[in-house]
Order: sequence, then structure tokens, then C-alpha cells
Amino acid sequence: MTPIDHTNSHHDDDLEAVAQALRDALSVPGTPPPIADAAAAAGLLDVAYATTDSPVGRLLLATTPVGLARLAYLEGDGEDAVLADMAARLSPRVLSAPARLDGPRRELDEYFEGRRRRFDVALDLRLMTDFTRRVLAATAAIPYGSLSSYRDVATAAGSPRGSRAAGNALGSNPLPIVLPCHRVVHSDGGLGGYTGGLDRKRTLLAIERSAPGEP
Repeated sequence: MTPIDHTNSHHDDDLEAVAQALRDALSVPGTPPPIADAAAAAGLLDVAYATTDSPVGRLLLATTPVGLARLAYLEGDGEDAVLADMAARLSPRVLSAPARLDGPRRELDEYFEGRRRRFDVALDLRLMTDFTRRVLAATAAIPYGSLSSYRDVATAAGSPRGSRAAGNALGSNPLPIVLPCHRVVHSDGGLGGYTGGLDRKRTLLAIERSAPGEP
């Protein structure tokens, strides 16, 4: 649970500030707060993350004060790579703080159980380019349980001839499932690609097909 930045010039100062916050907490009767809470109180927690199991494998979720910024499929040593990427692109002040991800994890559980059709969590879109944001906005408009083509998504994003670019944007989606790029397929019905692999894409589509209808 140590901040993962090893090169930032403020790293030692950050650690000392967290340590001081913990020392202050220990001087007060009662149970001291977790280190993530102490870091947050000291203004040193910019990215909170947690991992969770799901029907499509282990996931890592990360949130900032703005909103959910990352949902990643974990494979092998993937957790370290995801944390390093967030440290470089968002902030080196990254800590494990599962309680701060309770809301997104609950909504994911409801989705996997077929009880949630849309996500209501706030989102932090800083890991996306402008074009990727437009593509994923078009993707988010695809109704639950429905499919759209790469060409239609590209057109909705303002680039009717940009099917390949749209596919690349979908492949870089930092918030899969929440922004449902799995609902995009080839015009001929072929599945196309998916950042988490086609088995996961099939599983997500099957969950949406088998979910009970809305009341």
C-alpha cells in the first residue's frame, strides 16, 4: 500500500506526510484510520484502486476525485502494469483503497447478475483522447442487449470513413463494460476484436441476452 512512484522528486515528502498523518492519528484515542484515509486527509491520495473477481476474471478498478478512471482486466502481472500506467498518466499518488470503490463494485455485481442495464457512477475521462471520447460516447448510446457496427459508431463519432480508427479507439477503452465497447461488431455480424479477448466479449453479450426484461 505504498505510493508506487519511485522517481517523483516529491516521493519522500509524500511518504513523510502520510507517516505524520498516521502519527497524529495514533495520538488520538481510538482506532487509527487506514493508511489510505490518512493519505487522503493529507491530500496525498489522488487515485484509489481495488481489485475484484467477476465472471470475466479479476478486475482492477480505480477512481479519482472526479470519478471512475480505469477498469482493467488483469492477466498475470497485469496489475503492476496498470498501476504504473496510472501513476504516469494520472498521478503517482496511487493507493489501494477498496472502500472507495464500493459503489462501482456494487454496480458491476448488479450488472453481472443481470439486474443493471446502465452504470450511474461518475467518470473521469482523462485517459482518453478527444476522438476516443467521441467514439465511446457513441458506444454508450447503444442500448443494453443491442449491437452496433464499427461503421455506425464511427459515423456517430463524426468520422464516417473512420471504421478502423474507431476500432482502435474502442481497443484503447480504459473503462470497458461501463462504456460498452463489447456491443460493437462487424457489419457482417462477426465479433471483431475486444480489449479483453473474444471470450470475454461473448460472455458479456450472453449476460445481456439472458437478462430478464425490464419491468
